[in-house]
Amino acid sequence: MGDATTMSPAEQDAARALKAKHRALWASGDYPAVAADLIPGLGTRLVQACGVRAGQRVLDVAAGTGNAAIPAAMTGATVTASDLTPELFDAGRAIAAGRGVRLDWVEADAEALPFADDEFDVVMSCVGAMFAPHHRVTAQELVRVARPGGTLGMINWTPDGFIGRLFATMKPYAPPPPPGASPPPMWGDESHVRDLFADTVADLTLRRETVVMDRCSTPLEFREYWKANYGPTIATYRFNEGDPDRLAALDADFLALLEESDTATESGRTAYPAEYLLVTATKR
Repeated sequence: MGDATTMSPAEQDAARALKAKHRALWASGDYPAVAADLIPGLGTRLVQACGVRAGQRVLDVAAGTGNAAIPAAMTGATVTASDLTPELFDAGRAIAAGRGVRLDWVEADAEALPFADDEFDVVMSCVGAMFAPHHRVTAQELVRVARPGGTLGMINWTPDGFIGRLFATMKPYAPPPPPGASPPPMWGDESHVRDLFADTVADLTLRRETVVMDRCSTPLEFREYWKANYGPTIATYRFNEGDPDRLAALDADFLALLEESDTATESGRTAYPAEYLLVTATKR
């Protein structure tokens, strides 16, 4: 993928259309609810892993509603929350105000960050930048805006964890990916991450951890929760809305995944351990 100075007008139009599509995807449903209901502690975990402290300049890339940016600001750091989908910022501002912190909210594409080289002490992303389609470009941007000796940190869903298997279940029904795009859960594969960062970082640490999603009482209720609130799921169902047979098959496959993945031992509740890869590194 070239930058705007090397792409033809047609390629630039295609790139703009792709970004508009991604923005609309994450603006659909209710991602603020998903972040609050299913992964409220992930941002704090990433902030701890990055060692964020007062006085640092911190950038949260693909920040959404500030799941990591707000805990970072609570340490006394100066925080910028950036995201391609500014429709999510109002919810983030309300959460930040409720916790007594202020931070900057900036509309930004993870593949073309509007920040200077070497600008931040910490650059992080919590299950966000992994959804930008061009992984190598994204990795280069994360490194570029960090200062030498600065910290990079990410939390990414793994391919074989619950979210990775959810995307694998939807894949046969989903719209075709754009040319050159890589599957988001590849960011949760250790060898892929090592290759992306290569010789640009030192002290690369990769650790698999798990968060348990126990929001709903039955697998069926949880399926309907995803269908109502999560942008990629909504997009997949919309792509098949003219084909009742495919919708029924998608419903059945989705429910089967949830039934087999449920680890709860008590009736009237569910529990889904969702594995993620915690990535930390130092910019060379």
